[in-house]
Amino acid sequence: MTVTGTRNAPDVVDVVALGESMVTFLPARPGRLADVPAFHRSIGGAESNVACALAAAGHTTRWVSRVGADGFGDHLVEAIGAYGVDVSYVRRDPSRPTGVYFRTAGDRADDTHEVAYYRAGSAASAMSPTEVDLEAARAGRVLHLSGITAALSPDCLDLMRELTAPRPGRPLVSFDVNHRPGLWGEGQDPDVLLELARGADIVFVGEDEARQAWGLHGARAVREALPEPEIVVVKQGKGGAVAFAKDTDGPCEDADGTATFVRALHVDVVAAVGAGDAFAAGFLSSTLRGLPVRDRLRHGHLAAAATLTTPGDLAPPPPRTLADRLAALDDPAWGRLRLGPGWTDADAEAAEEARTP
Repeated sequence: MTVTGTRNAPDVVDVVALGESMVTFLPARPGRLADVPAFHRSIGGAESNVACALAAAGHTTRWVSRVGADGFGDHLVEAIGAYGVDVSYVRRDPSRPTGVYFRTAGDRADDTHEVAYYRAGSAASAMSPTEVDLEAARAGRVLHLSGITAALSPDCLDLMRELTAPRPGRPLVSFDVNHRPGLWGEGQDPDVLLELARGADIVFVGEDEARQAWGLHGARAVREALPEPEIVVVKQGKGGAVAFAKDTDGPCEDADGTATFVRALHVDVVAAVGAGDAFAAGFLSSTLRGLPVRDRLRHGHLAAAATLTTPGDLAPPPPRTLADRLAALDDPAWGRLRLGPGWTDADAEAAEEARTP
């Protein structure tokens, strides 16, 4: 086994993201996987998507993982590194392959959406407390994790438990539940995601996935099941997102001052894949900047809009000056804002005028 780059003491970065990334094959045209004649190669991985988006936004980031000592592993390391992400602590496995998957062009929530994973026995599934550099994983202001990793193998679950356990000097732990039913095989219990989330400081979870994984109905029920994290962000699809914070300085929806709701933007959607990762990146970026909870949610929605209006999983985030200006709009102006393809290239004045009648 070899390690890409050096093994010196890791530099402290803004965000470390740990998890599996795979080579993704995107269809050349819409249709069933059985009917698509050709695919385009790309990269996919919830955690590395967040690292890439944050690097593009000007933050220092690191991706910690394992890939095969194969061409697909080379491609992942090179492609993610090209975003400015530190990939020097990605381990290469000579006996296990890099995972790959194929998907159709539609929205993941659509009944016709298909995904074919070829990740069983992958290099990343062998991640464990002894098979990743824990010092490098913890050398960040924020450590971003996802529930996907917990489903890959018992060793990966052990690693997740190690990283979410309380310990002195632990970085701020961000956890995106990312419940993927197809990854949880017989004998595996997605309730473990609730356990891991309770060990995190910031949690992202969709209202729909909380219902599917844990039988919880409504954002308030999610917060009641997760009392420990400092912030729990419950995403409500096209409706918006609500953040429950122990100490919020933003406008609150509840009398007890713990919930901040921000409606989603009107977006002309090109492709829905990757929006959740972009939302997390936007929220974490503004968290690192110390912005109020309302503005963190707005920056999450703006980052998601950048991905929703482009065809791939990853999209350049809006320029910070533009995002800050839009996030500062009053509530009526925010509600009128409509964003379509190319909006991140527009100047701030033009973007503000791109509103519904």
